[in-house]
Amino acid sequence: MTNIAFIPVRGGSKSIPLKNIKLLNGKPLVFWTAKAADEAACIDKVVIATDSVEIKNIVLDFKFNKLSVYDREADNAQDTSSTESVMLEYINKSNLPPEDYIFLIQATSPLLNFRHIDEMFAQMKSEQADSALSCVRCKRFFWSEDGKSLNYDYRSRPRRQDFSGMMMENGACYINSVGNIIKDKNRLSGKISVFEMPDYTATEIDEPDDWIILENLMRKYSRV
Repeated sequence: MTNIAFIPVRGGSKSIPLKNIKLLNGKPLVFWTAKAADEAACIDKVVIATDSVEIKNIVLDFKFNKLSVYDREADNAQDTSSTESVMLEYINKSNLPPEDYIFLIQATSPLLNFRHIDEMFAQMKSEQADSALSCVRCKRFFWSEDGKSLNYDYRSRPRRQDFSGMMMENGACYINSVGNIIKDKNRLSGKISVFEMPDYTATEIDEPDDWIILENLMRKYSRV
């Protein structure tokens, strides 16, 4: 069994041009998740899948021990391409055995660190789950558009400290076996383990304002 950290990064980005190699606290954005995966004890290989020669050259210059670059097909690097499509492309082209695990890690979650990855995998195995995803606990009150409270009784509003909240995907990491991904065409399958990460990891980089927020969070929580 091989554990593969798979980080898909495209050259194109409408909201933030070339955001995956834009400097965040002095390093290209993708550096942070690549570093986390490279340092995780449970990870055997780190694969960055990109369609960009520029990104490829920058990534290879990281000199991480476990890292390699996969040249993803242009058809699976479009605005409309799903992440699952490039995962399946890599799995099929690499002839991976079904017992291998793919750790889908998104470069837009640079606050992920190696401890999160190792603890998430250990929790998944201890729960005998088929797959796993990372989440943060969200203590917000949600409503439907037609005026229905979804996760609390507004007639008996709980105090925040007494409210368990809901688990929200933070987009940082997903784990599934190669066999399950091929069968279900999805990053998640079967019994799913929900790994709780700290509140500060909730922000993903999608828009320019997210960059400002994460630069400040990185100064507080990250290390080089």
